[in-house]
This record gives sequence, C-alpha cells and structure tokens, in this order.
Amino acid sequence: FFLNQRRVSSTTRGRASSAVKEREKGRERETERMTDLKNFLSQSDVQALKAYVQGPSSQARADSTVLMHVTHSNLKNTSFFELRLDRHMTVLSVKEKLKSHTGTAVGAMLLQMKDLNGQVIATLADDNTVLGFYSPQDGFTLHVIDIDPNSSSADGWLEDVSKVQKYEISEEDYNARENTYRKFKEQKLKEDPTWTLQKEIAKRSGKEVKEAVNDPEFQAEEAKGVEVGNRCEVYPGSKRGEVMYVGKVEGLPMGYWIGVKYDEPIGKNNGTIKGKQYFECAPKYGGMVRPSNLKVGDFPPADDFDFSDEEEI
Repeated sequence: FFLNQRRVSSTTRGRASSAVKEREKGRERETERMTDLKNFLSQSDVQALKAYVQGPSSQARADSTVLMHVTHSNLKNTSFFELRLDRHMTVLSVKEKLKSHTGTAVGAMLLQMKDLNGQVIATLADDNTVLGFYSPQDGFTLHVIDIDPNSSSADGWLEDVSKVQKYEISEEDYNARENTYRKFKEQKLKEDPTWTLQKEIAKRSGKEVKEAVNDPEFQAEEAKGVEVGNRCEVYPGSKRGEVMYVGKVEGLPMGYWIGVKYDEPIGKNNGTIKGKQYFECAPKYGGMVRPSNLKVGDFPPADDFDFSDEEEI
C-alpha cells in the first residue's frame, strides 16, 4: 500500500511540475507577443484603434453629420432609421433626399422635427434655411406630412397590399401551359406512384430519404431477443444502459421500440412519452430507440476508477 502511495505521489508531483513548466512557457510566449505588438504599434496607434472599435459607428462621419429617424403621415407601418443628414444641408435639399425614401413630391412635403420624446419642437417651413439652424441631434425624428390628397401613398396604397389587384389565371389556362409544376408532378407520379417533392429534393441533394413506417409490426423480429433487465449498448455513440421496456409506443411511429435507462444523463426523458409513463428513471436518463439500434449483452456500467497499471494516477 505504501509502495503504491509513493508511486502515485511521485507521478502526481511529476505531472504538477510539467503543468507549471507549461504555464511558464505560455507566459513567456504571451510576453513576447505583447512586446512585438508594442514595437509594431505606438501608444497613439493603440488609442486610435480603441476609439475606432468602441465608436458608435464603424463608418466615418463628419462633425456636421446627424443621424435622424424619418416617419411619414401616410405610412403607418414604415419608418426609416438613422438616415445620415448634414447640418449644412438646406431644408430643400433634405426634402429632395427624403423624396427617394417616401415618394412624396418636394412641393407637397411639410417637415416637422421631433425630439427624443416624440414632441414636435420645430416646423421646417423655410426651404432655404439650413438644417443646423433647428439644432438637430442624433435620434431626433423628421416627420413628413404629405399634403397632396392625390399622393400615391394616401389611403395606404403603398402599404396595404389588399388594395392592389392581383393577377389571376383560370384552371383551363393554367392546364394549357407547359413546364408548370403541375405537369412536372403528374409526370413524376406516372413514373413512380410513391413520388413526393421531399424525395425529389433529397435525391437531387444526394441525401437519403427515410420512408414512413406503415407496418405496425415493424422490427418485431429484432425486438424478440430483447428482454427487460438486459444490459445493452445503443448505437450510434456506444451509449450503455439497461432495457426497461419492449413494445409499441403511442405517439411514435409504428412498430416496436426499446425503452432504455442510460447509465449517464444522455437521454431525452424520464421514461414518459407523450404524457404516458412506460418506465421509471431520473430525468434525461431515459430514451426510446429502435431495436436495430441496440445490442444486448455483457455491457457493464463504465467504471471511472477502473485503471490499468499504465493508466494509474
């Protein structure tokens, strides 16, 4: 016992010493990298980079630039966020820019400025006045009032798609067309009565399609050799556990299922499926698998402390 204890202690000290050496080498490498970085970048470069990364925007902006939201009297569900405007722009120039966003003619546009609380603080009535005269700030809103009663945006015509007449085609005209999906589907079903769009997509992408199970005795033969209490290994993953249930399961595809209580919390349930309990186990220790994905035999629980002489710690 004392001999083994000395051997374990010696091995532990050796590993601890190696770990300390690795940490010291890591610190040395990190110091070298920091030294190289300092030689490459000056202190002012580092500060400039930090300011750039932490700035409000990665895009360069002039001191006179202001980011403003835009709303419209006829657009109830549409708004424009953080449009870049210049304080030196005249109100007329602002209207010309907003025309491309809102569709409202410049002559039919009345602008109001709102603060961060949504309160109107100014009406931009003079087209020759610069925007900066009204002291705009980032986050303020320009509200466009469309005074044209015949505007294309009036009465929701730019937002309510139900007002737009849709193109409709009769069944006769559609059937007379070539190269339609309906013709394609009919041809595929003639070639294969079990054809589905999912199969076609999987075929073209090179994937395997799982057929739906319609046999209530599916994998009954594979389940015959499995009994409750058997030790087992589930594939894929070589997960070990104990068989707790053999039979059919309501709410799952037809056929036979094997209920497994895993040795570790790698399952999906506690033995309850769709509200019905088939066996008991702790949460995340239970699972249902097909008999073909399971093998019974001498599969004892893995022992974390079962080390060979070479694995001794």
